[in-house]
Amino acid sequence: MQKTLHRTIQHSYDWLAHYVRLGARRAVRAAAGHPAAVLSATLVLGAVAGAAVQSAEVNALRAELASQDAQLEDTRREAQREVNALAARLGELQAQANRLNALGDRLTRVAQLGDGEFDFNSPVGLGGHGPVEDMAASELREGIAGLDLEFGAAGGQLSVLEMLLFNRELDRNAVPSRSPVAASYITSGFGRRADPFGRGAAWHKGIDFSANTGDTVMAVADGVVSYSGRRSGYGNVVEIDHGNGYVTRYAHNSANVVQVGDLVRAGQKIARAGSTGRSTGAHVHFEVWDDGRVVNPRKFLGGNH
Repeated sequence: MQKTLHRTIQHSYDWLAHYVRLGARRAVRAAAGHPAAVLSATLVLGAVAGAAVQSAEVNALRAELASQDAQLEDTRREAQREVNALAARLGELQAQANRLNALGDRLTRVAQLGDGEFDFNSPVGLGGHGPVEDMAASELREGIAGLDLEFGAAGGQLSVLEMLLFNRELDRNAVPSRSPVAASYITSGFGRRADPFGRGAAWHKGIDFSANTGDTVMAVADGVVSYSGRRSGYGNVVEIDHGNGYVTRYAHNSANVVQVGDLVRAGQKIARAGSTGRSTGAHVHFEVWDDGRVVNPRKFLGGNH
């Protein structure tokens, strides 16, 4: 019985294949003399047709899911591109903020502002109340663009202010306003005084600062060395032209450490103190000339001496 059923099913599949190849009509005509085979083929064909319909529906669902997945992937990639673009703009704004902070720090130092007057590292206080809602990407882009414009304007204004303060600093550094010796004091003032060698009265063209032999002698302002050598009565001398008619002279040095033409900055070492020339002991003789006329250095030194 089992063998007979197996042969019947096998015979039915063979007829089904033949039916597919030859077409429905030809298969029916060919099976007219075999009723059992026709019945089996019909049953199998019905099952196959039902399975084909289900397979088509599954394939349609799979295609729809694949399309949705593709759309979601496109949406994700577009969102990521938007995030990347915003991140790039944020990086640019951060760089501008760092530049503004650096400018502010420099201006604070140049302008000698008090501590805490302009503290660029302190957090900025913010406040507000609800309700809040999600921000659209377009609104965020507009906000970033506006902040970019504000940063640009602020940077331009700070740059102009920095230039003005820098020019002011250059002018200040070109005026003899510092002491030529650190931690010193004046031992002899400007003007008429008793001659230190006991020969009556004499006119003192500068002021003398207490110093030990070898102490550093510093330029009191920015300038160019206009003379470095010996002068009668002065011993070793350095003279610096500061522009605007100002020239300073540093005398009785044990040694000069700059040459004519050297560019020097305020506070830079130009010589070592000594007692060369007409001198009773180690000190620094300091003179200021304004448009070829010797003047009292005290008015440039302010209240420091």
